[in-house]
Amino acid sequence: MKEIRLNAFEMNTVGHQSPGLWAHPRDRSADYTDLDYWTGLAKTLERGLFDGLFLADVLGVYDVYAGSPDAALRHAVQLPVNDPLLLIPAMAAVTEHLGFGVTCTLSYEPPYPLARRLSTLDHLTKGRAGWNIVTGYLNSAATGMGMAVQPRHEQRYEIAEEYMQVMYKLWEGGWADDAARRDRQHRVFADPARVRRVTHEGEFYRVDAMHLCEPSPQRTPVLYQAGASTRGRAFAAAHAECVFINGPNPHVVAPQVADIRRRAAANGRDPADVQIYTLATVITGRDAAEARAKHAEYRHYADPEAALTLFSGWTGVDFSRFKPDDELRYIETEAMRSALASFTSDDPNRIWTVRELAEHVAIGGRGPLFVGAPDDIAERLIAWVAETDVDGFNLAYAVTPESFEDFVTFIVPELQRRGAFKHDYAPGTYREKLFGPGRAHLAAPHPAVQHRFI
Repeated sequence: MKEIRLNAFEMNTVGHQSPGLWAHPRDRSADYTDLDYWTGLAKTLERGLFDGLFLADVLGVYDVYAGSPDAALRHAVQLPVNDPLLLIPAMAAVTEHLGFGVTCTLSYEPPYPLARRLSTLDHLTKGRAGWNIVTGYLNSAATGMGMAVQPRHEQRYEIAEEYMQVMYKLWEGGWADDAARRDRQHRVFADPARVRRVTHEGEFYRVDAMHLCEPSPQRTPVLYQAGASTRGRAFAAAHAECVFINGPNPHVVAPQVADIRRRAAANGRDPADVQIYTLATVITGRDAAEARAKHAEYRHYADPEAALTLFSGWTGVDFSRFKPDDELRYIETEAMRSALASFTSDDPNRIWTVRELAEHVAIGGRGPLFVGAPDDIAERLIAWVAETDVDGFNLAYAVTPESFEDFVTFIVPELQRRGAFKHDYAPGTYREKLFGPGRAHLAAPHPAVQHRFI
């Protein structure tokens, strides 16, 4: 039986994947500006042996619904949203093993400063940093950065391919492992012969600089990727170590997993070296009755308009234009193509109405919602892994931190009893915990390795 991997799926915002539930009296997502909330969450996740905390982020606002940001502001649809990276050092200080995957959009920031910031994060966390590589999907982000419109979908991935080459050159090729000598006797901190300038001249970027950081414990942070379109899967198969995909049922998720693993093998990579996580939300309790009662209580606070505001932003389709009983149809846009596809073209066995979509997205977003007793939830998670070949789950919350606390208290022991979850953390860096001892750095045939300064 495959050992299930677990990330908590969070965002430095209100509500995240369950818009409207911030108003629930036990929900603390509105305390997102309070560092105590985040350090407390990190301790809970480490107690539950979670592999990581996966922090989403988005630049821009959800202003597609009704052509206005008003609904996003009223319902706190990922707005306001603060910088996720600044949270991580504080959470790392109160934990020892928990990894941190942070989303940083590459489309609107040069590689040079981002490489330094992520190297710094890997140093401060003692090798527990990961980067979720995204290209963005909101036009409002592009206009905020002074552009008339965001680059088209395919061009964003062309930019991303070149961006990664620059990042690899900085992280892997700037400093030799032994460059920082720290030789007090001879008063030599770094050997100039073991540090070199990085040069790059491409279609989108030009760099002639020295990476400002000595090699961090992992050099390149653990590489996440969260784009599940055809082009996104191709990018993931070439670069990502961990891939985040979404789908409401196994029929949608399983083909995505198989395609990513096939593409990874075609790139000469071991498909097992690409760990794939899918979104899920769990509502549980001491027994089934308690879980159902919580679900009914949460439904009282769920907000269909907020859900459609969120989904409109993801897809670039204004769902205020449709009636509740209208059937969903795939519409290609320059936004997140996989979001709408997973409810339409990817699942020909199910026809969704706008009303059903809003009800589904309102608690947990695009993934499945599991409600039940601990033994039932554990069996369903194991069955999902067997049916789809995912490696684990990015667990969203309905009410935070209650959803995470319930999972740690009730579900983790059930998974452990079934031999489907670890009983302790492995030693080493984040990459070593995920892939095994001696794997602190990326290894061939990953494309980063060709740039390493030996």
